[in-house]
Amino acid sequence: MKNNLLFLFILIFSLNSCIEILDDLTIHADGSGTFRYNINLSSNKIKVNSILSLDSLDGQKVPKIEDIKEKVQQFIKTLDAQNGISNVKIEENYTDFVLKFSCDFTNVLLLQEGIKTTISSMTKEKNTSDINQIWITWDGNKLTRTIPTIAFNKLRKLNQNDVELLKMGSYTCISRFDKAVEKIVNPLAELSKNKLAVMIKTDAYRLKENPDILENVIYLNSTKN
Repeated sequence: MKNNLLFLFILIFSLNSCIEILDDLTIHADGSGTFRYNINLSSNKIKVNSILSLDSLDGQKVPKIEDIKEKVQQFIKTLDAQNGISNVKIEENYTDFVLKFSCDFTNVLLLQEGIKTTISSMTKEKNTSDINQIWITWDGNKLTRTIPTIAFNKLRKLNQNDVELLKMGSYTCISRFDKAVEKIVNPLAELSKNKLAVMIKTDAYRLKENPDILENVIYLNSTKN
């Protein structure tokens, strides 16, 4: 999910770099869980370094490493203070340009509310309909996931040259459970051998062309494994 400091990092570099994103959500039977979001730009770290040496790019100020580090710390502090969110961590590697974010949550509604509050406080986002969108729902036996509108709106604004570069990267979305999966709605989704995880893998280009590609409804067995 991109829609926090991590999405800002994507926005800065994804127009010029091959990017790998891992969106990993674990939900336990009681609705609590862990959310992980990794961004990997290591395959184009030379290009990223060249961008960071600029003052501006396409009319936008290019942040320095120290600016990014400051925003990371602000993000951690803000999100960690939200109700139902704990253990907020970000591993920062500015040599290979890899960010690994994780946090625990008591339920998915509080996870989303925490992220929304953090986005609003850090970006002053004006489009409240995008910010207030519900992109994950969980009823104890059914998980529904979609792509946040705010992320898709950013992709729609890319020019054709930028879009071609997006084909080089990957976006992997994983949902993990305590109970076995009984049914998956998205035909592109893959079920793990132990039936406790569902994965969808695509790239930002296909995501731009079809924003529904990551949408999925996952039903679990009513009895625990």
